[in-house]
Amino acid sequence: METYDVKSQKGTNQANSIVAIIIGIVFSAAAGAVISYGTASNFLITFVIILIVYIALSLKVLSEWVRAPILTLGRYKGIYGPGMFFIIPIIQGMPYTYDLRTFSTTFSAEKTLTSDNVGVDVDAIMFSKVEDPEKTVLQVSNMMDSVTLAAQTSLRDVIGKVELSKMIQGRSEIADAVKALIDERVLPWGVNVISVELRDVRIPTELQDAMAKVAIASRERDARVVLAESEKLAAQKMIDAANMYASNHYAMQLRALNMLYEIGISGKNTLIFIPTESRGLGMPTPIGVFDMADIAKGNFKINIGGKQMGMQGQKTKKKEDSGQ
Repeated sequence: METYDVKSQKGTNQANSIVAIIIGIVFSAAAGAVISYGTASNFLITFVIILIVYIALSLKVLSEWVRAPILTLGRYKGIYGPGMFFIIPIIQGMPYTYDLRTFSTTFSAEKTLTSDNVGVDVDAIMFSKVEDPEKTVLQVSNMMDSVTLAAQTSLRDVIGKVELSKMIQGRSEIADAVKALIDERVLPWGVNVISVELRDVRIPTELQDAMAKVAIASRERDARVVLAESEKLAAQKMIDAANMYASNHYAMQLRALNMLYEIGISGKNTLIFIPTESRGLGMPTPIGVFDMADIAKGNFKINIGGKQMGMQGQKTKKKEDSGQ
């Protein structure tokens, strides 16, 4: 769309203003001459009064962002503004004005069926502006109402072609489709649609409850899957640790010592050391790191008071002490 050129209209405003002023002067002079009956003083007073009234009726002032159509005897003369200009009273008229700034329009589509037959209520807002006031004047009678109705029907048309899930998840795509459809309808009116945004999509309460249940079930399923994967990972790590401890008894002993430290760190636990037949797989005691077969054969050494001895040596010494 071609942008409206403000400067191109200022020359027309000035030319028409000059003509209007000349007509005003001539009209005031003629009226003064008739009313004053030829008296110079009366003529001057009458001339000034009529000219002031004429200027008050013909003078128009528009803000920088305002434009107005001018009609001469009912025929379109042009778009005037901004600033100050003059028109010819009675012969020319200015029926209304247009604001060239961006304006917002709210519209909605109530109980509109989607492509999967779900009734929804959609609220949207549109930002647009008048780009070509001449087309707006000549092509549409009530621009604001016409644009609002065109936006509403466009929104209904787009909703009827999409599914509910796509409408909820892809609001931006729906808004772009609505904007493109509105543009096609309001472009001949000199209006440019800047953007369209969906503010709210309301669905029936029953469907909201059903969708909430589906979402909850999906979350629970995902949570259980994650928990199962965590258990599987933990079990695999425990198997790896068990294989490592099985190949190195001293690693298991160090781990057991660390467990005892963690248990007794509070200072309120009683520790009981119990011999075991496993090599390093039980509680790490001076005896528990060997199995019962080694203990019976005396195939180990224990350092007691700087003297190493086996279990068999302890039993022999006890017999000698008892014999004595």
